[in-house]
Amino acid sequence: MGGEAGCAAAVGGEGRVKSLGLVFEDERKGCYSSGETVAGHVLLEATEPVALRALRLEAHGRATAAWGPSTCPRASASAAALAVSSEVEYLNVRLSLREPPAGEGIILLQPGKHEFPFRFQLPSEPLVTSFTGKYGSIQYCVRAVLERPKVPDQSVKRDLQVVSHVDVNTPALLTPVLKTQEKMVGCWFFTSGPVSLSAKIERKGYCNGEAIPIYAEIENCSSRLIVPKAAIFQTQTYLASGKTKTIRHMVANVRGNHIASGSTDTWNGKTLKIPPVTPSILDCCIIRVDYSLAVYIHIPGAKKLMLELPLVIGTIPYNGFGSRNSSVASQFSMDMSWLTLTLPEQPEAPPNYADVVSEEEFSRHIPPYPQPPNCEGEVCCPMFACIQEFRFQPPPLYSEVSKATENSTFIVLLLNNHFLLPIYYSVLMTHN
Repeated sequence: MGGEAGCAAAVGGEGRVKSLGLVFEDERKGCYSSGETVAGHVLLEATEPVALRALRLEAHGRATAAWGPSTCPRASASAAALAVSSEVEYLNVRLSLREPPAGEGIILLQPGKHEFPFRFQLPSEPLVTSFTGKYGSIQYCVRAVLERPKVPDQSVKRDLQVVSHVDVNTPALLTPVLKTQEKMVGCWFFTSGPVSLSAKIERKGYCNGEAIPIYAEIENCSSRLIVPKAAIFQTQTYLASGKTKTIRHMVANVRGNHIASGSTDTWNGKTLKIPPVTPSILDCCIIRVDYSLAVYIHIPGAKKLMLELPLVIGTIPYNGFGSRNSSVASQFSMDMSWLTLTLPEQPEAPPNYADVVSEEEFSRHIPPYPQPPNCEGEVCCPMFACIQEFRFQPPPLYSEVSKATENSTFIVLLLNNHFLLPIYYSVLMTHN
């Protein structure tokens, strides 16, 4: 009778569960990606026999976007009808860790500690990165559920951080981004002159912790004192029931020096470091997270002049070899673009040698073609190592013919200038 009473107590659900826990196999692993395996254990400790119907493991992942009056607990039915929401499921896994044998309704666990291992694989299709925002979230979790008779289910849940990797070494993200804009300061007939801005970044894709070199040219032809600035903006876009919510905020910024009227300034690689932020989310249909680098000019009394360069925050850092040729070419063209502001487009070419030395003089001064050295009994250099030092010879030396020509030219000059003849005759008599 006592045994039956004990069994009845257990069946009646009076057994107490001291603790129910869930641990991952690798607790140091920060995040998971599509196709990876999630493994761990469910830990259960009982102080007395416990009856249970089943112990199962569930893994869920979904994106949810919602806003409206329904978020308030006291919202009326009419107000709740104005609420909008959307949901997309990415993960749904259900595993049985312990269930009664066929024909039996319960399992009796003895007092003590029990451990139930689990293992499942994430879908091979791309999973969207975990994210939590004001009007929506993308969340993944693993939950262990303990079903007991006559007692509410007990459960324990752990969040699962998922990341969709973005490789910044792809050709599309290695492409430089350049924009130029000009703004006339003032209105109607009271304009004070234009302000122009050109900005460029070496590539479109960067990762957390990287410093973005910014190249910019600012010209202030207005009469006002202006200040150049740069900032990284995050834009969150939520879509639900055909409606859209957008949130935009600054995550990092840098400031330049004041630029006086009639002056220019150059940013030759001014850096702006990316703080720890969520990577770009571009593959979710109801939640999107974009980034941009804004280079703008603060103009007192006027709307600021702004250039927005698209930016992608990735997870796989730049390795410097993904597109070496394009990277080097972009760096070279970028540096040369600033030099073109001062160098002439078509520099003057030096005179041609043929215009200085005639064909007859050139033929007289060409040395005979050197004969190959005698290599018998000694080590010789290969023939291609004997390189002719000069293709053209220097101009001919000063000769007597040239001297006679100069004397004749001088005499003609004297004859054309009669007042020089007496001086020249006295010089000749003194010399003789």
